Amino acid sequence: MSERPHVRFAPSPTGHLHVGNLRLAVINWLFARSCGGRVLLRLDDTDQERSTAAFAEAIVRDLAWLGLVADHQARQSDRLARYREATAQLIAADRLYPCYETPEELERMRRRLKARGRPPVYDRAALGLTADARTAFEAEGRRPHWRFRLDDRTFAWHDLVRGPVEIAARDLSDPVLVRADGRPLYTLSSVVDDADFAISHVIRGEDHVTNTAVQIDLFDALGAPVPTFAHVPLMTDAAGQGLSKRLGSLSVGALRTRGIERLALASLLARVGTSEAIALAPSLAALAADFAFDKISRAPARFDEAGLDRLNARLLHEMPWSEAEPRLTALGYTGLDAAFWETVQPNLVRWPDVEAWWRIAAAPVAPVIVDPEVTTAAAARLPEPPWGDDTWDAWIAAVRAATDRRGKALFRPLRLALTGRDDGPELRKLLPLIGRARAADRLAGRTA
Repeated sequence: MSERPHVRFAPSPTGHLHVGNLRLAVINWLFARSCGGRVLLRLDDTDQERSTAAFAEAIVRDLAWLGLVADHQARQSDRLARYREATAQLIAADRLYPCYETPEELERMRRRLKARGRPPVYDRAALGLTADARTAFEAEGRRPHWRFRLDDRTFAWHDLVRGPVEIAARDLSDPVLVRADGRPLYTLSSVVDDADFAISHVIRGEDHVTNTAVQIDLFDALGAPVPTFAHVPLMTDAAGQGLSKRLGSLSVGALRTRGIERLALASLLARVGTSEAIALAPSLAALAADFAFDKISRAPARFDEAGLDRLNARLLHEMPWSEAEPRLTALGYTGLDAAFWETVQPNLVRWPDVEAWWRIAAAPVAPVIVDPEVTTAAAARLPEPPWGDDTWDAWIAAVRAATDRRGKALFRPLRLALTGRDDGPELRKLLPLIGRARAADRLAGRTA
C-alpha cells in the first residue's frame, strides 16, 4: 500500500454503542493500525430529534475504554454550512432536482408498483414538472425535498470483503439527499465528509452495499476520489437475531459494568466471523498485526456471550498479582495478598466475582447449616494457629473419624457453613483466608 490508509468510524449518537457497531470500530482501528494509518471518529449527529450530548460522550468513553483512540474527531452538526455548499454545487450541475410528493403519495406509488410485480423505483415524475406546477405546489404550502439524479450506468467496485460488486442504476431510486426542511440526509453528508477528510477506505456493514452504488456516483458528481470499500457481514446474537441499539444488555457500557475485560472483548470482536479461532490476544497491537480482510467470512458473525465469558475468565486466570493488586486496592478491598488472589483466581469469570470472594474471606457471611453433626464436630476440632501445610489434612481426618462422613457428605456441609455457597475455591486454601475465629463462628451457625 503506497499511502497510509485513513479510515473513519461514524456512529450516530442516538443510543449506546452495542457490540455490533463496536465490531466495526474494532475492524476500522485494526486495519488502520496494521498499515500505520489514521482513524477519524465522526459523530453523525444531524438527527436533531434523537442525537444527544450524553450519547456522544458515552460513545467516546466506550471507545477510549477499549483502547480505540481516534487520531481526530469531527461532528456533522458542525458542518451544516459545508453540506449546503455541496447541495448548491449539485443543483448548479443539474444533479439535484426538487420533488413535491408527500410521504403518503410516495407510499401509494410504491404499493402500486409492487402490486404490478415491479420494483418500487421512483419514476422521476418530478423531472417533468413545469415552473407553473412547482409554483402551484409551493402555493399549497409544499416544500420540495431534493433527489439526486443517478447516471444511467452500472456501478462496479472491488469490495475488500465481498469481491467484485455490480449494481445497475436502473434498479435504484434516485435518492433523496435533502429533506424538505433543508437538512441533509446521510448519503450526502457522509460523502461530503469522506471527500473533505480524504478517507481512503470506507469499512462498514453490508447493509450499506446499495448506498455504496449511489455514493460512487455522488463522489464522481462532486469531483472527489472514490474510496476503497469493504462491507462486513452484520453481527447477530447467539440465536441469529439482529442486534440493536435498544438491546441494552449488549451495550458496551453494560458489558463493562458487568466486569468484562477490555482485551477479552476486543479479542472476541476482532476474531468473530473470521477464519481465525477465537482466542485471547496479548494486546490490541497483536490483533492489528494479525489483521487481514481475506480472513473475514461472508457469513453473519454470531456474538456468543458465553464465549466472551470464557475469554474473560481465561484473562483473569492468567492475570498476575502485580496487575490485580492495584485494581483491588483502588476498590477498597483491604487485607488481601497474593495468597488470596491465587486462591480465588481459578473461580473468577468476571471482575465483580472478586468482591464475592473478598466478602467471604473478610466480611460477615450467613452460614448455611445442612448437617449439624458435621459442622459441630468440625468446630470442636478446629486447630489453633499457626497452621502449617499438614493442618488441613489432620483436621479433615479428625472430623471424618468423628462423623464417619466422607466425600461430598463431608465437604459440602463444611463448604456451606464456611462460605454460604455450594461452589468455590478449594477449601484447603480458603480456610486460612477466613481465619480460625470466623471459621469457628460460621461452623457454629453464627454470622461472622
